[in-house]
This record gives sequence, C-alpha cells and structure tokens, in this order.
Amino acid sequence: MAPEVSPRRAWAVLVVLSLAAFAFITTELLPVGLLTHIAPDLDRSRSRVGMLVSGYAVVVVVASVPLARLTQRIPRRHLLGGTMILFAAANAAAALASTYAVLAGARLLTALAQALFWSIATATVTGPFPIAVRGRVVALFATGATLAPVLGVPLGAWLGQHAGWRTAFAVLAGVGLAIAAAVLILLPSYPPATGGAARGTAPDGRRFTVLLIATALGIGGFMTLQTYITPFLLDVSGFADAALAPLLFAAGTAGVVGTLAAARTLDTRPIASLLTPLSIGAASLIGMYALGALRPGAVAFLAGIGLAYAAFGSAVQSRMLQLAPGSTDIASAGVSTAFNAGIAGGSLFGGALLSISGARPLALVGGSLTLVALTLLAVDARRRHAATPAPAAAGRETAVRASPLPR
Repeated sequence: MAPEVSPRRAWAVLVVLSLAAFAFITTELLPVGLLTHIAPDLDRSRSRVGMLVSGYAVVVVVASVPLARLTQRIPRRHLLGGTMILFAAANAAAALASTYAVLAGARLLTALAQALFWSIATATVTGPFPIAVRGRVVALFATGATLAPVLGVPLGAWLGQHAGWRTAFAVLAGVGLAIAAAVLILLPSYPPATGGAARGTAPDGRRFTVLLIATALGIGGFMTLQTYITPFLLDVSGFADAALAPLLFAAGTAGVVGTLAAARTLDTRPIASLLTPLSIGAASLIGMYALGALRPGAVAFLAGIGLAYAAFGSAVQSRMLQLAPGSTDIASAGVSTAFNAGIAGGSLFGGALLSISGARPLALVGGSLTLVALTLLAVDARRRHAATPAPAAAGRETAVRASPLPR
C-alpha cells in the first residue's frame, strides 16, 4: 500500500507539478519567441531554429512509451526529482551553447525529460486524491501547461529580448532546480505499482485505443490551423502585425477558461467532457473557414479554438485514468505519444497545404479532422451506453457525485 498523504501535502504536490508542466511547455515553445535572436547568434536560418520545436515533439513521440517501460520500478519521488534535475541541466547547457549542434543536443535531453515527465506526472499528482475528484485535479494540474503559452513564452521572449536569449534558458534551469528540490521534499517514496492512481478505475483496452486514435486526430485537426494561425490572421482576416500578440493572448486566456470549466464536469460527465470541446473545436474551425475573413468572427472563433483545445487535453488525461488497461504510467505515455503525434502530424500537414492553397483551407481541413475524432468518440459512447444497464450506470454516477473533495 502507498503511504497516506495529507490533503495539504497533496495540494502542495499538485501546485509543484503544475509549475513543472508550466516550465516544460514554456521550454518546448521558447525557441519560437526567441527565433530572431537565436538564428543570427548561432549563424543558422530561422527555419533551422524552428526545427528545435518540431524535432522536440518528434522525440517526445518516439521516447514516451519506451522510457515509461524502462522506469516502471523506480519510485516516483526519485524519478520526478531526477527528471527535473535533467531538465535543469539541459537548459543550463542550452544557455551555454556556443553552436547550433550543442543547442540541439540540449533540446534533445529536455525532450527526453518531458517525455518521461508526462508519462508519470498525471498518475502521481492524482494518486493521493479520491477517485471521484481526480478529473478536477487533472484539470487544475493542466492549468500550468495551459498558462505556458500565455505567460511563460511571452515572458521568456521579453527576457531574451532585454537580457539575451541565453538568459531565458538560464532562468528556466534555475526554476527546474527549485522544482526538483520541492519534489524531493514533498513526494513520499513508495513503489510505483502501489500508487493511488497506478491502475485505471474502469480498464478497457478497446475503448482506450479509440481514445488514443481520437486524440491524435483531434489534436492534429487543431494544430493543422493553430500552427499557422499567424498567416491566417494576417492574410485572411486582414489584421495588422500589431494585433497578433493581443489576439494570441486572448486565445491563450480562453484556453485557461476552458481548462477551469472542464474541471467542473470531468468527474461527473467524462464522456460529455470529451465530446463538448471537440464539438466546440470543430464548429470554431469550420466557422473560421466560413467567416474568418470577418474580424469579429475571427476573434470569436479563435477564442473557441483555444478554449476547446485546452479543455479537450484535460478531458483526455482524465479519461486515461479511467480506461487505462494496465499501468497508468504506460497509458499516460501512450496519450503523450498520441498528443504529440497529432501536433507533429497537424503541423506537417498544415505546412504542406499552406504552400499549395494558402491559409484559409487549413481551417476546413482541421475542422474535418476534429469532426472525425468527435464521431469516433460519440459512436464509441453510444455503443457502450447500449451495452450498459441504466440502473448500474445511474448508481455509478450517484457514487461519483457523492464523494467529496479533500479539504
């Protein structure tokens, strides 16, 4: 049995790991904000520096499941602490990089640390909480990742502009060390298999596979447009360059709202929590295609896309804790792989379409992919509902609603 963790300590772990998620996503996306500073300093093209982001996602896709399997027996306290130390060391190496090759190597190490972090963090942070509120905990944990593009990347870019791009990575290295210390102090040490969320609460291999496929398709649909949202807003909607930062900030803020809104339904309505953001996302993407040339419409649909993307990510992680057919660490690694496959696939697909047909069709293609993901999950839910007796389902829902959040 895992040692009992006090509610206060459980909440502290939640905050620390949410900050870790914030740091990882900020680091992943930071080269985008610092691209114009890194490229001339290391004598590389902007597109080459941009590969530091796309290559990062590919490493996470390839490494997540193997790393989760290799580290299954290591106590989470030691593993997460070591992961954050590796994160800090890799960012320190990036700050000191004198060549593009050294910077790329540092990014490789950071991507490996991120692949491992996302494989184990969700089960670790939710384990001390009652089953009936773990969805809410997942959403609160995801707030850190959602805030990274809104606050972390702009702050890193501002710091890079005023103190040099290396300073931004050095600060992240210091943040990583502080988080590592907090993890080693707050997390108890116990065998991973005895953790409170080490296994799914309603394991189902077939439904979990459907979830992974829908995740890759849905995220791919979002990213087909989101990766190239800047040319869409400039070329299709007709916004000026000066409007881009406020527009992207508004989209990120909508994502935070979506994550917090999902926290209210993940435990009581897990299926609706998946289907609703996909519905909003598909409608917003297709609406962007139809009405994106009108600026008010573009703003509204951009916010809808940001809200839906963030809420869907939280819903997938929460559903994974229910459907995982074995270890939730391996299942979480599978979700991370599907998520990053969607990011990489959507970005590549969108880039190919952009060069052929311009930015506007990306919204329609992205909306269509998201609609396919929605259909897959809706059909799966209908099949499951038809096979489950109504009284049993009602009893389970009542039990979920009755279980309180620790105070």
